[in-house]
Amino acid sequence: MNHYETVFILNPVLSDTQIEETVKKFEDFLINNGAKMVSKENWGLKKLAYPIQHKKSGFYHLFEFTGTGEVIGSYEQEFRRDERVMRFLTVKLDKHAIEWAEKRRSRLKTKA
Repeated sequence: MNHYETVFILNPVLSDTQIEETVKKFEDFLINNGAKMVSKENWGLKKLAYPIQHKKSGFYHLFEFTGTGEVIGSYEQEFRRDERVMRFLTVKLDKHAIEWAEKRRSRLKTKA
């Protein structure tokens, strides 16, 4: 099992309900295809560095999960098909990135 991290940006005109539905859709897709969610974070509405689809902001979300490499192709295809997603990036984490992600999660828990 490989460790992956996906950051995706959702359209800023979506309602809270639409955002929750979209996030749930991608989480369910991973779980139904044998991946295991490690963590998910809602980073909220943030200003973009440059306009995407004439939008200057977007809702950022982060998924950290483990799974096989076969699921990534169909997972990213789902992102491409959904018009609510403006951008996405999935990366495979190495051992150093996994350690850093664990430290980041523990810092977030102490703040909460």
